[in-house]
Amino acid sequence: MNKRAYLLSSSGALLAGVLTIVACNGPGTSGAEDTPTSGTVAVSVDETFAPILQAQIDTFSKLYPNAHVKMSFQPEEKVLLDLINDKVKVAVVSRELNAEEKADFVKQTIVPRTTHVGTDGLAIVLNRSNPDTLLTVAQLADIFTGKTAKWEQISGKKGLSAINVVFDANRSSTARFVRDSVTRGAALTTRVFAAESNPALLDYVATHPNAIGIVGVNWISDQDDPAAMKFFNKVRVARITARANPKPDDYIQPYQVYLAQKTPEQLAEYPDLQNYPLRRNLYIISREARVGLGTGFASFVASKNGQLIFQKSGLLPAQMQARIITTPKLH
Repeated sequence: MNKRAYLLSSSGALLAGVLTIVACNGPGTSGAEDTPTSGTVAVSVDETFAPILQAQIDTFSKLYPNAHVKMSFQPEEKVLLDLINDKVKVAVVSRELNAEEKADFVKQTIVPRTTHVGTDGLAIVLNRSNPDTLLTVAQLADIFTGKTAKWEQISGKKGLSAINVVFDANRSSTARFVRDSVTRGAALTTRVFAAESNPALLDYVATHPNAIGIVGVNWISDQDDPAAMKFFNKVRVARITARANPKPDDYIQPYQVYLAQKTPEQLAEYPDLQNYPLRRNLYIISREARVGLGTGFASFVASKNGQLIFQKSGLLPAQMQARIITTPKLH
């Protein structure tokens, strides 16, 4: 058998017209108050992406000191309501607009622009004393619905009792993802509660042996961020697989190479390759009617510099794809 390496490579065009405007309006450029690199704009962000978007805005502000992005971090539902009600010009969320939301914009004669800027992995986090770190998606579904109520039902090991499920907030994007993609609409267990923030969730899991939580990987993946490493060292990140009869090597964590979408042809050719099952896209949605600061910020995030920030943080940039290299077997 040949040894395979899974690499990431850049590809794709990036909003060339707007990026040209951004490049031409560098620091100190005079002109209208609201330009792609100057002025003030309100941006609402799904709070599960707070660390990575804070890194984006910090870099953008250093490059363009006349740009003032007023960013708020909120649950997904509130983020989209603020965008629809024109309280903000730009939203950062983990899904595209649904039919009802699109209809609201039609009534306002607004054509929102949606840009896919990255792919996120949701990490399943456990207390460091928990030995059950290999979980299938089917087992997660049973845990989140309450069908599996005790840890000993997973491995048969005694010691840990009833499972406590914790989410970051009520009506958060992670809770919606679990309902849509894991439990498939089934009601969640009664032993579930909201910690009110991602840091609080991580602290709860770190201090409660029976707990299981779900967080965006950007909270624990940036090895150059002391805060992320502090959170990471508090918990254990479970390995997950969607395979029905998995072998130990089939369980994977939300590393970038597993976040990259592999084609059916790639999966067929390389049976040991798979997609991380808890993946979701990250979108920037703008309602600006003209090319202003909101458009400039969105373009920056989708540009090379913004995409490199995603890459460094552990998320998968939108402008990257998996590249498979086959090497001779070592003897």
